[in-house]
Amino acid sequence: MRNRKHVLAVLLAGTMAAGSLAGCGGGNAPATDTPAVENNNQTEAAGTEETGTGETVAEEDSADASAKTMEELAAMEYDDRSTYLYEQNLGEFYEIYMEAKAEINDISKRHAMMAVAEAKLLESGVLNPQTAQGGSYAMSRVVPNTGTTVLWGNDEYRFHNLLVTTELIKTEDRTEMKQKWAELQGTGTYLDWVKTFLEEKGYELMDSYAFNNFGSDPTTWDILSTSQTVDSYAPVNTYDGLLEYDYENVQQPALATSYDVSDDGLTYTFHIREGVDWVDSQGRKVADVKADDWVAGFQHMIDTNGGLGDLVDGVVLNASGYISGEITDFSQVGVKAVDDYTLEYTLEAPIPYFPSMLGYNVFAPLSRDYYTSQGGKFGDEFDASAADYSYGKSPDNIAYCGPFLITNFTSKNVIEFKQNESYWNKDNVTIKSMKWPYEDQSDATKMYNDVKSGVLTGSGLSTSEVESAKADGLFDDYVYISATNGSTFPMYYNIYRTAYANSNDETKVVSVLTDEEKDLANAALGNANFRLAVSFSIDKAARQAQRVGEELKYGRLRNAYLPGNFVTLENETTIDINGTATTFPAGTNYGEIVQAQLDADGYPIKAFDKSADDGVGSSDGYDGWYSPENAVTYLNKAIEELAAQGVVIDAEHPVRLELPYTSSIEWVTNQANAVKQSVEGALGDKVEIILADGADSNEWYYTGYYTDYGYEANYNITDVSGWGPDYGDPATYLDTFLPDYSGYVVKSLGIF
Repeated sequence: MRNRKHVLAVLLAGTMAAGSLAGCGGGNAPATDTPAVENNNQTEAAGTEETGTGETVAEEDSADASAKTMEELAAMEYDDRSTYLYEQNLGEFYEIYMEAKAEINDISKRHAMMAVAEAKLLESGVLNPQTAQGGSYAMSRVVPNTGTTVLWGNDEYRFHNLLVTTELIKTEDRTEMKQKWAELQGTGTYLDWVKTFLEEKGYELMDSYAFNNFGSDPTTWDILSTSQTVDSYAPVNTYDGLLEYDYENVQQPALATSYDVSDDGLTYTFHIREGVDWVDSQGRKVADVKADDWVAGFQHMIDTNGGLGDLVDGVVLNASGYISGEITDFSQVGVKAVDDYTLEYTLEAPIPYFPSMLGYNVFAPLSRDYYTSQGGKFGDEFDASAADYSYGKSPDNIAYCGPFLITNFTSKNVIEFKQNESYWNKDNVTIKSMKWPYEDQSDATKMYNDVKSGVLTGSGLSTSEVESAKADGLFDDYVYISATNGSTFPMYYNIYRTAYANSNDETKVVSVLTDEEKDLANAALGNANFRLAVSFSIDKAARQAQRVGEELKYGRLRNAYLPGNFVTLENETTIDINGTATTFPAGTNYGEIVQAQLDADGYPIKAFDKSADDGVGSSDGYDGWYSPENAVTYLNKAIEELAAQGVVIDAEHPVRLELPYTSSIEWVTNQANAVKQSVEGALGDKVEIILADGADSNEWYYTGYYTDYGYEANYNITDVSGWGPDYGDPATYLDTFLPDYSGYVVKSLGIF
């Protein structure tokens, strides 16, 4: 299976933090880091500097991936080698995580056990969490908190109910609105209050919106066949789901008017809204929306093998069997149209967070009649390469039941939307049209100038753009700090690299390593202590300063894979920590349990700081990894372990690691150089970072983000993608590290 939707590219990650700014915060998307997401509560997380978290080195030996020699590994079949390397490096994580996933009756215990599993993941050293999305300077016309700020799903990219002003919103007014939202959240009264407030302040509203995260052409318009974030931004505005999170983060009826849950928690029955039309791109009716559209959508989603199936694997009854091919009769899968307007999902086991999953495109509807008219077939007959198959090839080859129709898509130029006149909730839509200009960030100040002129509704600001705002006299009055969100952008280590040029074009981003250097890099990155040494040597704050400036360099830093406050324990919970029964009170943050396991194991990683965020505790806003002293300690331990296996690392035999970047974007270039300076400064002449240039962002993305399999990963270290959550359970993150092609992120390690 390929990745799910919230696989984020680095370029988009930053841009969203301010781009859509529906909620003034950071959003999810590929890794562009200008703060521009649309709907996140904004926090001015400044954070304090941390330079390491202790000097102790874990007593456990690192996973010995070289129990097999490099020659033996090279001789293995790809799947066998992937399985072996996974077990060596992530076996402990997997064992604990599978036990946690099996706990479905006690949600607090499940979350606590998952936190222990994440600690083991961090200890493996296969990733180094770097940043959240957001936490940057931004300017915007989007009224804060008029779109949802939930951390998961696609609803944050639904823009039809935003409030957008004709002029840039003043910072002081934005702050007052955010404070009022926090006071009124859950009362259903914020929208009325904010409209009155805007009127009193002299703001006028407009009914158009220009998004700043169109920096990569969609690869498909079939929302059910893709897990790439870049493929979701536009299509999610063309359909409605069963339920939708509102501006106060409460799920509201959309195409389901209501739903019931059986006493055993296994069956969810949705009552579908009647009188809703499917139309084509010209607005002409093609079908009625019926319960069967979700049955067709679910089957098509699995048929496409586009990376979404793992979200429902083990969740919906018999979905696993249909995914694996053991079940070929789709009627045995737990999604059923009882009648035209009654839809039923049957689950494998009770899952209290199931409704939170419905905001993701895996549960999107599909007009069966329109799909088949475009050459679409189901089951074994599905063939996207067939000559007569055109569904999703363009905006003219999909059916619409949402607020917008796409009227123009010009590659690397613009996407334009107009209101769907047949939309069932047309009278309550505030945005009537959208025009999204293409933004590739090759011009360091273009997005700022586009925001200033009104071409863009809002955007995050790079360091160059901040200086322009100050020079123009706009900084003090209009610039704010966007909120961080649930998206995490780590660095990943390729533990067995086999690609030394881009898989789509072997003339692009070609490695300069010799054969001996390739083997040495693979041997070193197969050692957990070596990977941790590199992680401890990366000055994350210095790296981020290249993008957001010195003042904000700590605010967006993240030190764990999950945000430490993603979930909290509902009840007092006792779990085993290294043989000791340990009790955590109700209200304990997930990250606090991650930290407890790290401390018990003796790893000098501060993944959660209880003193951060005014004493609430956080995994963000400080650097809990960087420590040159710890880096050297772990490097020396790795050198000793590798020497016992016949691998020599010294000044004459340095480990040379290639880190791709793109020279076409100034901040990306500066960040890459900051990493090189930091690592080489800490580890001396034993490790060298080689910067591998992609001439443009597309070449950079093809080193890792656009790849499908680990053997295509063209790097030793990558920072080109991240992950955002799909639903409200830690599994939405941790599932990405499952083996056997199930977990998207595992391919970033060069396996599966």
